[in-house]
Amino acid sequence: MIAVNENYGRSKMQQEELLSILSIAEKLKCNTRHSDTSSGRRESVAEHSWRLALMAMLLEDEFPDTDINKVIKMCLIHDLGEAFTGDIATFDKTKEDSEREEQLYLEWIDGFPEVQKKQFQNLLSEMSELETKEAKLYKALDKLEAVIQHNEADIASWLPLEYNLQLTYGAEETAFSPYLLKLKKCINEWTKDKIEKSRTF
Repeated sequence: MIAVNENYGRSKMQQEELLSILSIAEKLKCNTRHSDTSSGRRESVAEHSWRLALMAMLLEDEFPDTDINKVIKMCLIHDLGEAFTGDIATFDKTKEDSEREEQLYLEWIDGFPEVQKKQFQNLLSEMSELETKEAKLYKALDKLEAVIQHNEADIASWLPLEYNLQLTYGAEETAFSPYLLKLKKCINEWTKDKIEKSRTF
């Protein structure tokens, strides 16, 4: 591990600091989520974050009054705390798990150069409060991407509880947007079709 330069007051990021931050972030390539890919291997946290950011970029024209660049940043950083804790499935994750992940994440970014530290802190605060259009869109897409990925996985990899969870997960978060409600409905039809086909074999 490359040590982070301790002079954090500068506005510019030193090369050693960048490499140290990227070294931690690389763990998201290794840490896996509770879903398979369409090829039958476990999805990494980094892959989820990447496609989440892509979803936001693709929907820019659907949300013209929303700062999509900010949403993309939220998507890219939202699971960085899992570099320290790994991913815990939503139905297993406790309040204590969430608090520990947040604490480790905040301790990590406290060592960033000042500009990046403030940027991450402000984004995380906005995401946590879920009051802005950007935060609401990021959160809704986060839920929907997980459901899409499960639909792309072999249904044999699903747990029994996920048959219903697939249909309800993200319903509350998408309620603010007519476009996302239609998208959720489309995904739900995909889910129902997948379940129905699995029962014919």
